[in-house]
Amino acid sequence: MAWHDVTRPLGEGTPVYPGDIVPSFRQEDRGRYRISEIHLSTHSGTHIDAPSHYIAGGAAVHEIPPRVLVGEVTVLPVPGRKTEIGPWDLGGARAERLLFKTWYSGEKTFREDYPGLSLACAEALVQAGTRCVGIDSPSIEPYSGDGAVHRALLSRNTAVIEFLDLSGIAPGIYWMVALPLRLEGLDGSPCRVLLRDPGGGVRDGYRA
Repeated sequence: MAWHDVTRPLGEGTPVYPGDIVPSFRQEDRGRYRISEIHLSTHSGTHIDAPSHYIAGGAAVHEIPPRVLVGEVTVLPVPGRKTEIGPWDLGGARAERLLFKTWYSGEKTFREDYPGLSLACAEALVQAGTRCVGIDSPSIEPYSGDGAVHRALLSRNTAVIEFLDLSGIAPGIYWMVALPLRLEGLDGSPCRVLLRDPGGGVRDGYRA
């Protein structure tokens, strides 16, 4: 089964949300070895939002159970160039892990008209039992949002993955591995997200 890397490259040219830290990198050649200094936000590039990102006293990123971020996932297409995704766009889909594939996967720069979830859509996902939701745009809620979408998801301990690149991924069911850095006490982390084609058996709780 083939693996697909749906992580956006993280470098000095990575688009950032307005007001966020612009990633920068510095390398040092110390003769026998090379080291690098990294300066970025916990929400740079493809990243995971922890509940503490919006919820006071909420779980930090190192406290998100790996079982929430590893397992079967549904990639759901959202047609058109809408800026707000409603509950009707779910098409009755019910999944523990759900990734929204929109027109934004092909974008290389930040745009204020990026697609995000409506509050009603976020509530519908929580009620359907979704424990992890991802999107290929810079944020899970529209640019005009006030944080209500984040709070609706994160207050129910639904993990959020933002700024994926699903441009080469067909809609359907995959096996996902999405692992943040183990940043103790922090509100989020850049992550590497891999999808594997459906098929194969299941061994010890993981697909073989």
